[in-house]
Amino acid sequence: MLGNTVAVTSTSAHGFFMAAASVGGALIGLLFVAVSVSHDRIVGPDASEDHAVRAAATLAAFTNALTVALFGLVPQINVGVVAEIVSVAGLLFVGGGLVRVVPAWRAKRIRLVDVAFLALLLTAFVVQLIAGHGLDDHPGDSNDLETICVLVIVCFLIGISRAWELVGGPKVGLGHEVVRLLRSPTRVGTGDDRG
Repeated sequence: MLGNTVAVTSTSAHGFFMAAASVGGALIGLLFVAVSVSHDRIVGPDASEDHAVRAAATLAAFTNALTVALFGLVPQINVGVVAEIVSVAGLLFVGGGLVRVVPAWRAKRIRLVDVAFLALLLTAFVVQLIAGHGLDDHPGDSNDLETICVLVIVCFLIGISRAWELVGGPKVGLGHEVVRLLRSPTRVGTGDDRG
């Protein structure tokens, strides 16, 4: 019974990794297009630190997910080992990003959300490292494999949200709309609305 569960999980994971590899390739291609369109704002001489870190962090999130997915397709490779290696590379990236971002945040050149984003990415890489180590020790553990698959999705979502900010997409959400309404010079019931 256990052998059948592992086989089904392995087959499902293979299908997941195939889809994730396709998504990852497409998203990285779109990221390169976004960077080339907004080149001066992101990597030009007048580029701001937050744009450069957003672009690099987005690429790190997408590359992490794509690498795990691609190696997950290779027969006889324990994706746990790959997840460990890629998460260590991601942790090194986040460490470098924090070294660059924290002083800029203290100097008020970037927003706290950029530091928080790196902390979220750090958390994802730590969890991936733990799950990868667990899968490396116990290759048939479907829980660790499931965690790695979920983290691939999380990296895609993190990357997509950062890429949206990178290209200057409008901020939409309940929190943003409440802040916008509170800052609005004309509020309902103030007598400023002339009908």
